[in-house]
Formats: sequence, C-alpha cells, structure tokens
Amino acid sequence: MSLRINLCSGPRNVSTALMYSFAQRTDTHVIDEPLYAYYLRTTGAEHPGRDEILAHMNDDSDQVINKIFLGAFLDPVVFIKNMGHHLIDLNLDFLKKMTTVFLIRDPRQMLPSLINQIPYPTLADTALAMQRKVFDSLSELGQSPCVIDARELLSNPEKVLQQLCLLIGLTFDSAMLHWQAGPIAEDGIWAPYWYHVIHKSTGFAPYKAKTAPFPEVLSPLLEECLPHYNYLYQFAIRA
Repeated sequence: MSLRINLCSGPRNVSTALMYSFAQRTDTHVIDEPLYAYYLRTTGAEHPGRDEILAHMNDDSDQVINKIFLGAFLDPVVFIKNMGHHLIDLNLDFLKKMTTVFLIRDPRQMLPSLINQIPYPTLADTALAMQRKVFDSLSELGQSPCVIDARELLSNPEKVLQQLCLLIGLTFDSAMLHWQAGPIAEDGIWAPYWYHVIHKSTGFAPYKAKTAPFPEVLSPLLEECLPHYNYLYQFAIRA
C-alpha cells in the first residue's frame, strides 16, 4: 500500500493550506475530509452546506474507510485531510495502517475564527479532545505520531515541512511551499463556505497573532481546550 498520511486536524487550523501544500507534490494524491458526511449524519451538526454535503457524499463510514483510507491508489503517497471530530464513534483500528499527523492551533487564536462558521462551538467542535485521545492511542501502540502546530508551521513553513517529511519518510519538495491562487479539483463541496482565504493565497501566509480582545463568551470553552492543546503542543515540531 502507498504511504497513507492521515492528517488529524481541527477546524481553522490551516489544514486546507497543508492539503494544498501536499497537492503540489507530483507523487501525492490529496483527499478532502472524506468522513464529513458521516460526521454530519451521526451528530446532526448544523454546518454550512450540510444538506449539499449529505446529498453528494457517502455517509457510510465503513465504506469510506475501506475505499478511501485503506483503498488502492496508483499514487505513491496519499494525503487525507481529516478532521479529528469526524472520528466520532468509530473503531480506529484502521489508523494502525496509516501514518497519522496531528495539526493543532492555539485555541486562543482558533476559537475567535471558529465562531464565524459555528456560532456556539463546543469542545467536540474543536477536535482537541479527540486528537489527544487518538494521539495517546497510537502512542500506546508504539507509534510516534508527528504533531504540527499552526503557529510553528506559519513561522517557518520550509523548516517545519522539511522535518515532517524526514519523520514520515518523504523527500522534501520545495514545490510544497507555493501554489496557484484559486480552488483545486480536490476541494470538498463545502469550499464556498470555508475556503475564501485559501483561494486567495499562493502559499503559507506569515504568522500573525490575533490582536482583538478574546471574546468573553468563549472563555469557558477556552479553559476546556487549553489542557488538550498544551499536552499536544509539547510534541510539536518547532520552527
């Protein structure tokens, strides 16, 4: 089987930029959130474009896992952008056959962005608790999953991607640092709701911390998020 990279991310974590980065490799096929319809059906979550996603995507998790996560591809590398919260109520044994990379972002920076799409987010919506659970499960199996922090990645994309490639057994390709503006064919059908910024980009944007006061209404959720984020951050690749 080809090298199967499972990106276990949370929302608003520059995960789409990382997918675009891997899409520039000539040896890599990228796939955008194949479990999204399963997640929406299972949770009843009201996300932008929900009806369209359910109408056009397979929501049978077993079929998605067998066909996409574990299926046959001609490309030497398959990069699957996956959201941690989409793994709800699944048997995660299939991850034993994959190379999982965790992408995290400081919730003090992530949550004010998340409420633009999900007005009343919960800990589950951030994926952080699920990411920590999966990280610990894979670690107990003897794996050493890579962790990327969005701030570290944006501070020095080349250095972080070089280290990531080395750790997962790939040769770094400088083409990963730039792409053409606009959508790519692999975008999920939810792109019109979430991908406005990435479609204007031609590479990783320089890191810029949010300067607006943190919304007080999100403070309780921030307190829930921070222990999970801080735990995972200690394993993150540094810029």
